[in-house]
Order: sequence, then C-alpha cells, then structure tokens
Amino acid sequence: MRSLFILLFSLSIQPAIAQLNTQQRIDSIVENGIRNGAFPGAQVFLKKGEKILVNKAYGFHTYDSITTVSLSDLYDLASITKVVGSTLALMKLYDDGLLNLDAPFSSYFPDWKKHSKKRKLTVRELLAHHGGIVPYIVYLNKITKRNQQLKNRWVSDEHSKKYPTKAYEGVFIHQKFKSYVYRKARKSKHSDKTYRYSGLTFLMIPEVVERLSGKDFETYLNQNFFERLGASELLFNPADKVSIERIVPTEQDNLFRKTLTRGWVHDENAALLGGVSGNAGLFANTHSLLPVLEMLLNGGEYKGEQFLKNSTVETFTQIQFKENNNRRGLGFDKPMIDNDTLSYEDSYPSPLADPSGYGHSGFTGTFFWVDPATELIYIFLSNRVYPTREQQAIYDLNIRKAILYEGLKMK
Repeated sequence: MRSLFILLFSLSIQPAIAQLNTQQRIDSIVENGIRNGAFPGAQVFLKKGEKILVNKAYGFHTYDSITTVSLSDLYDLASITKVVGSTLALMKLYDDGLLNLDAPFSSYFPDWKKHSKKRKLTVRELLAHHGGIVPYIVYLNKITKRNQQLKNRWVSDEHSKKYPTKAYEGVFIHQKFKSYVYRKARKSKHSDKTYRYSGLTFLMIPEVVERLSGKDFETYLNQNFFERLGASELLFNPADKVSIERIVPTEQDNLFRKTLTRGWVHDENAALLGGVSGNAGLFANTHSLLPVLEMLLNGGEYKGEQFLKNSTVETFTQIQFKENNNRRGLGFDKPMIDNDTLSYEDSYPSPLADPSGYGHSGFTGTFFWVDPATELIYIFLSNRVYPTREQQAIYDLNIRKAILYEGLKMK
C-alpha cells in the first residue's frame, strides 16, 4: 500500500490541491484514514505558537456510525500514560530532591536488590529504555486457563478482602497478584545495557511514587498536576467518574472481558492492577491533555504558576544515551538520531522535527508531540484497536506522521 504521504505529495502538484490550507489537508488525511479502516473516529489538536491550526473531532465512536465523536469525549491514552503519568510524577520527585536519576532503581524499589544485574540499573537507564529489560510480560496468562476461562484462584466475580482489585465489571483480582507482578518482573530475562523499549519498569513506578511521597499515585498526580492545571478530565478509571456515553470504546475483547471494552483501560496488565498503573490507564480528550503539554513547552510554567523547574523539563526531555544509538529522553520519545538526514519514510516522527522535540505514542492509536523550536503542540487521539488490535492501517498510512509533517511545514 502506498503511504498517505506519497499520495498527498503526488496530489499536491495539482493546483486545486495545492490551494488547500493546513486544516483542509489534515481533514483529508484523517478522513482518508477513516475510509480505509484505520480508526472509526479521532480528535486532532494542532497549535503553533499562539495560532491554533486544527481543533476538531472526526468520525464516530465505532463503525456503526451511530455516535459521532465530540471534542469532550475521552480516549484511552495507553502508553502516553508513561509520560503524563509516571514520568510527570518522577519529574516532580526529582524537582523536590527526592529522586536521584543516577541512583540504582533498586534503592527505590528494594525488591530488585535480589537480582544480581537488575539491582545495578539506574533510574536514568530504565527511564531511557536503556536497561535491556524485556518489553512486556503477558500477566493475563497467569490467570487464564487453556480454555480461556479465568482461574478461580486469582479471580472472583465478587469484591472481598481477598479479592479487592476491580479489573472490570464482575472481575476482581486476588490481593497477592501485585506481588506476583513484581516478582515476575524481577525474574524476567535481562540483556546487557542497550536500547530496548520496555514498559515493564513502569508497572513499578506507582509504588515508587507512593514510597517517596507518602501519597498514592493517582492522588499525587491529581494534587500536583491535573487539578491545578485544570485538566480535570485526565482520568484513571473514567467509567466511575463520567457518563459512559462520553468514553470512546476500544477493543471487542474476546479473550479477557468477553465484551466491548469501554471505560476501562485496554491494556490487560494495567487492568489487572485496577486500572491505575504507570504503563497505561489514563484517559483524556485533547483539551484535558493540552495544559500538561503547554506547561512542559513553557519550561514547567502554566498561567503564572511554576509546576516544575525549567532545568527539570530540559533534563527529562533531552536525549540520554546518544553515543549508544539510543534516541530516548527520560520517559519521553525523541526524534531519530540524525533525523534530518533521513528520508520521509525512515524519519521519526517527521523529517522536519527539531532535535529538541519530544512526545510519545500509545498502542490504542494515540500520539502527541511537542516541538519547542517552532512552539508546536500536536495531539492525535483515536481508537485504532476497534474492533481488534489487528487493525494496522494507521501504521500503513502513516497518518500521525503525515499530520505532524503538515503542521511542522506550516510557516
């Protein structure tokens, strides 16, 4: 399949297409994605300096074309949680002198002291995905029988002291499951220090935040950031807090939840931990995510209030191990090394992206990017995993990259 960029480029030589403004060109990119089954709908926000280029909802919640997407609807952010949840919390702890980036992670999470190699890995190395940790462990396998039925030992259909953690309606997880998660992560395979994207360590971040701050992960984020930023609809477990009709569904889950997943985190590991996790779990719309990104772009300041030191923002959003061909910042994704020398197809996130830029993507079809050099903020939210995670058109068409490219080239 020809990439959407190539298609648009070929069309751009035609005078009528060349006259389209940025909003119209982005409209055509998103609408082409919907027509080709990349996602049933989306929200797009694109701002450059003080000028808002796009602020729009497209399509429907699902392909039945019944419920149109509104700008107030909430999407599952998936791995964007690693940045606007885990990383943000650690930035504040670092700001307050409670976290040393070059200290062993095991000094904050003592369970890892039991592993001869993992006990030496630093916070910096793990946040930059430079620890050689396995990318993911499917913890769902632990509680599922071969016939895909849930094991009674780990799961109950009723809440109790023994089964306190709600993973979905009528699904409650054993109190010892979290300990199993931590133990399995500690014993997981480990390679030499090298760039290897892994969400595993982020499962432990909420525990670290609570130990250092004395507050649970969700409370810490709400009190230090979300409530003060006015991001009241940047939420964990939104089904408990807003109308279910406003939450865009994700996948038709035939393995775990046996129904259409809506209002509960798509990621199974985060779900088994009660929906509040460091690797996934946050829901938002573009408007509630925007204040966090504006605060970061402004060096930790938002509407006259300083949330983080400018030096902290710079530290976390800088590339950490360039000499080892690792493009990552601390939690944040970064452009490919020597990105401006690469072709459009090989570049990330765009050949026009400045080295100072940072962002993150999410498995459900979400993405954000901040480009300080051009004062650009870009947010793309979709449910590309509907009806199943096998949907790959968002990647085949390079939709998120094509939109960012349009924004970056805008003078």
